Amino acid sequence: MTPARFCLALLATTLLFAQSSFAEPARDAILGQLAAEAKQANPAFAGFSAERGQQFWQAVHTGGRAETPSCTSCHTKDPTAEGRSRAGKAIAPMAVSRTPERFTDAAKVAKWFERNCNTVLGRACSAVEKGDIITYLSAQ
Repeated sequence: MTPARFCLALLATTLLFAQSSFAEPARDAILGQLAAEAKQANPAFAGFSAERGQQFWQAVHTGGRAETPSCTSCHTKDPTAEGRSRAGKAIAPMAVSRTPERFTDAAKVAKWFERNCNTVLGRACSAVEKGDIITYLSAQ
C-alpha cells in the first residue's frame, strides 16, 4: 500500500469512527424518550429487546396495505442490504453498522415511523415497537 493510500484509508476510518461516536448519543436520546413513553404507557416496562425487534421486523402483519405486509417488503430481510421503495427508489441499509447516521435525527425517526407503521400495520407503532426495532437495527 502506498503512503498516500494508507493516509486515505486512515482518514476514512477516522471519519467513520467520529461519525458513529457522535451518532450514539443522539440515538440514545431517542431511545431514552421512547423508553419514557413506554414506561408511561406501562409502568412494568423493563426495556427494549433486539429479539422482539427482529421478530417484529420479519413478521407478516395485517391491517396495513396488502402490498406491504412487513418491514422487509421494502427493506429486505437482511438489514445490512439496500432496500427498495414501492416506487423503486433505493433505501440505504437500515443496519446502523452500514448506515451509522440511522436513528439519529428525532424528526426523521418520527416521520418515517409514522409513515411506515401506518403502511405496514394500518396504525401507529407503539413506543415499545419503535424502541425494539431501533435496538435490533442498532445491533446489526
